[in-house]
Amino acid sequence: MYEQVSHSLLNRIMDQLKPEIRKKDLRYFYTRLGANFYAIYSLFNLLYGRREDFEQQMLRLTEVMATNYIQRSKELKKLDIARENDHNWFLSQDWVGMALYTRNFAGDLEGLASHLSYLQELGVNLLHVMPILKCPPGASDGGYAVSDFRDVDERVGSLEDLRSLGRRMRARDMLLTLDVVVNHVSDQHEWAQRAREGDRKYQDYFYIFEHREIPDMFEETLPEVFPETSPGNFTWDETLNCWVMTVFNDYQWDLNYSNPAVFIEMLDVLLFWANQGADILRLDAVAFLWKKIGTTSQNEREAHLILQLFKDCCQVTAPGVLFIAEAIVAPVEIIKYFGEDAVIAKECEIAYNATFMALLWDAVATRNTRLLVQGIRSLPDKLDGATWLNYVRCHDDIGLGFDDADIIRAGFEPRSHRRFLVEWYTGEFEDSPARGRPFGQDLETGDARIAGSLASLAGLESALELGNEEGIQRCIDRILLLHGMIMSFGGIPLLYYGDEIGLLNDYSYTEEEDKAGDSRWIHRAPIDWEKAALRNRQGTVEQRIFAGLSRMIAVRKSTPAFADYNNRELIGTGNPHLFAFMRSNPFEVSDNVLVVGNFDDAPQSLSLSDIGNRGQFRFGRLRDLYSGQSPLMFKDQLVIPPFGFYWLTDR
Repeated sequence: MYEQVSHSLLNRIMDQLKPEIRKKDLRYFYTRLGANFYAIYSLFNLLYGRREDFEQQMLRLTEVMATNYIQRSKELKKLDIARENDHNWFLSQDWVGMALYTRNFAGDLEGLASHLSYLQELGVNLLHVMPILKCPPGASDGGYAVSDFRDVDERVGSLEDLRSLGRRMRARDMLLTLDVVVNHVSDQHEWAQRAREGDRKYQDYFYIFEHREIPDMFEETLPEVFPETSPGNFTWDETLNCWVMTVFNDYQWDLNYSNPAVFIEMLDVLLFWANQGADILRLDAVAFLWKKIGTTSQNEREAHLILQLFKDCCQVTAPGVLFIAEAIVAPVEIIKYFGEDAVIAKECEIAYNATFMALLWDAVATRNTRLLVQGIRSLPDKLDGATWLNYVRCHDDIGLGFDDADIIRAGFEPRSHRRFLVEWYTGEFEDSPARGRPFGQDLETGDARIAGSLASLAGLESALELGNEEGIQRCIDRILLLHGMIMSFGGIPLLYYGDEIGLLNDYSYTEEEDKAGDSRWIHRAPIDWEKAALRNRQGTVEQRIFAGLSRMIAVRKSTPAFADYNNRELIGTGNPHLFAFMRSNPFEVSDNVLVVGNFDDAPQSLSLSDIGNRGQFRFGRLRDLYSGQSPLMFKDQLVIPPFGFYWLTDR
């Protein structure tokens, strides 16, 4: 689109570019810049247009994009072009991910590279390497308190080790995902240190106040992220003799995005990691990017404008790179992080489906799918050009942020239902087999989130202690059921390391001073490679889980209906223990898959006549894709085993 004001500015910027930029062959860069400049200018103007130095900041922004394009390797530029030509490549059913801590999985980046064959054996081809940037020793919020945005933590290796990992992954057609913490930095970061030294430039990178008046105004509406360990949202800094905004922990300083220099610095950081070989950048804490008195300072319109601007700039320099929005917020809010366009994701192409995850855990505890069904019905439709990350467990806690209205519609009272879930998963409820710990507990309200490994929350730890083989198998079935849902729901399934072999809780975190106060470390255990080797021994717990998941992944990749083109239809079953939906092949109308999961410990039935003509299913010809066998039937009644699931086709 031609717009006179923006293009006049672009012409002036082109004339002012540094000679070392102008003399380079920037064909593709200039083409993309011209195509995106009006959008970039418009967003930058909305955020910073009142500043006297607006044009100088736009020049700096353009130079950062151009410099990073020049530094981008030929291999990555070639990949950019291929992905531009196939812009929906990430919606395919081919992608299955795993999130892991490098040190806990393999010791270091070199060790991680040596275990790529293990991941491929499972079927994983997208790897989320959780924070590896330099952090201070001791408490670092699990690596999310970054002290240097351009260097790797020496405990896991070097920049060259990371580049080598990326090259080896690309040779195996695997995708690399890296974290960039965009909301805050460690108080040991150079910017914070320079601010402490009195440098006004860097003091303006943060929210710093001499007196309590403005912090007090913020505190009236700001919620607490970690009320147990880090109450409040401001920390007194003895060196500055000022209050600093620290929404997460007292050692994490929030960045001031009302300063365009901060935006440009962070864009430079994003493009730097794109140039190191990241296929996907996970943007941490994106809901918190814009601070505004009188609000929760979450999900503000300006935060979305910042993300749109990040995306447009990245489209110019590294268009093959995707963004993940780490926004664990209400469904009505999370959907906005894909962007405002009717079809194409203009902010982040991928977002965590935290709602689906929490609803699955609710169904496991209650053995009832009413809230699961209601919650999915309330989940807004995503954009066609975006996708979910569906997961059962991750490095973080399980939040219970269901909509109160959905809880009521499902027949529960919100407060007592959440209390039941916390008690169930912490083993306080009578007959609960779960072994979790509360996290972020609010002593006044009793609210809490849940920490614990998948296997321990699913009851496997308890069953193993009892030596109850039937109970062990039920727990394995439960684990496979949960993964059967995320593999078929629509989006990219994301496994958490260790879940593929039933890794249990690690209680040793209580013995480490910098971890003892954070119960999430209970599910961040080092992987036991002797235990992993048992996946090759028939009949072991490890073998049954690993084989089940690897089979599941292989079937998923060969099933076009599991691609994510908004091709899912929720099906009411009339049975409160069943969760069912139809997946359709967008390129072959008759190629449908009926997904049915049973969350009860007793067999359940579903009348196929109730499904209607959705799949044109013909009785007696049904086949379960996962097992490769015919499902259990009685006349027109489909029988689903306890904690079992089917992926059914009539072809």
